[in-house]
This record gives sequence, structure tokens and C-alpha cells, in this order.
Amino acid sequence: MPAKKKKQIVQYLGTGRRKSSVARVYLSAGTGVITVNDKTLDEYLPLETLKMVVKSPLELTETLSIYDVKINVFGGGYTGQSGAMRHGISRALLEISPEFRAKLKAAGFLTRDARSKERKKYGLKGARRAPQFSKR
Repeated sequence: MPAKKKKQIVQYLGTGRRKSSVARVYLSAGTGVITVNDKTLDEYLPLETLKMVVKSPLELTETLSIYDVKINVFGGGYTGQSGAMRHGISRALLEISPEFRAKLKAAGFLTRDARSKERKKYGLKGARRAPQFSKR
């Protein structure tokens, strides 16, 4: 008896980073469900603006209802994580079709935002905050 062929699911991978957050994004054909760390997007992110940030690459390329998005994200806070998710989704969309590059690049979704917290320096109270000056 011949072995059964296992149905292979095509997945597209994209890794996004922002501040200290890293997001691994998996896109597969589906109905537009976005899952973050085994929760829905609405359960995971508290602010509507952050949800819009995550969905923006899919809305820009008009693929919101075509692909299911599964995201594993860790590190940082909500803002950094949502930026990492947007970056990862954009990179995964590029794997699907290189034609999306012009739109995503123009919107600035492919650029890794390098801004992060500046380290504290010795002799100072923070990264730049100096001790209060006193004449006496």
C-alpha cells in the first residue's frame, strides 16, 4: 500500500526587530486571522493604534483577508513589539511577492528602526541627566 502524501502548508517567514523586541512572523494562506503568542491580536495588544501599526503592511498591499498571520514575539514593551511585528510582516510579504517592495519601501516598513535606549554614563544620573548644580 503506498504511503499517504502529507498535505504541505506553504508558509512564508519574516523576522522583524525594533528596540529590544524580536518578532518571528509566519504567513500562510487563510482568511486574515492574526495570532500573537497564541492569542488574538485584540487580546494581545491593548491600544487600537498599535493594532493599526501591525495591520498596516497587509492593508497597504491589500492582502489582509488573504493570509493568516502567526507571530511569536518577545522582549521589550507593546510599542517595540508592534513595530517588530510590522517589520516582520513586511519582510514575509516580500517573500510572497517582490512586487510589494516599492509600496512597502515607500511607506518605510522595510527599514529596521535602529533607535534604542541610550546607555547610562558614569558621573551622570542617566544617559544625559547630570547631577544638580549647586554653587556652594
